[in-house]
Amino acid sequence: MKIKVKEIVKGSAPVVMEQGDWFDLKVANNVSFKAPHATTLKRKRPKNEEETSFRTVNFDFKLINLGFAMQLPDGYEAVVVPRSSLFKKLGLIQANSMGVIDNSYCGNNDEWKFPALAFKNVNIEKGTRICQVKIQLSQRATIWQKIKWLFDNKIEFEIVEDLESENRGGFGSTGL
Repeated sequence: MKIKVKEIVKGSAPVVMEQGDWFDLKVANNVSFKAPHATTLKRKRPKNEEETSFRTVNFDFKLINLGFAMQLPDGYEAVVVPRSSLFKKLGLIQANSMGVIDNSYCGNNDEWKFPALAFKNVNIEKGTRICQVKIQLSQRATIWQKIKWLFDNKIEFEIVEDLESENRGGFGSTGL
């Protein structure tokens, strides 16, 4: 099965590796995170005007660009999860635990991103493998798509200049 990929940043397309079932995805640009920091906030209570204070912890959150857009075939979806060594090596976690990208997120500007929270100061260089993706049948796949998958489940990525699909509006565009 061929899947069309538009590289927004050259060299960012997923690479098919024979030794695994998932594909590694890379950071498209250098990115830096700051460690969490605590803050003390003060607030006056409306009835008695007594001032109280409380502490909050702020985490650095970023949507890390992965540098490509992809057109998944009808009946397919992608599951994006962090690499197993992500927290140990970089002190990051994926903010939404796991991401599901359906085949309607397929326009030239629908760049894939990785939502990350930092637990320490870290600089990540372009090209660092940060997460992984599995392409699979969706729950709406037809019986014919399932049969085809049984006989032809080898995935190849085809780099294209134009995905010829409508943009959905960017990452997180489907609302609440």
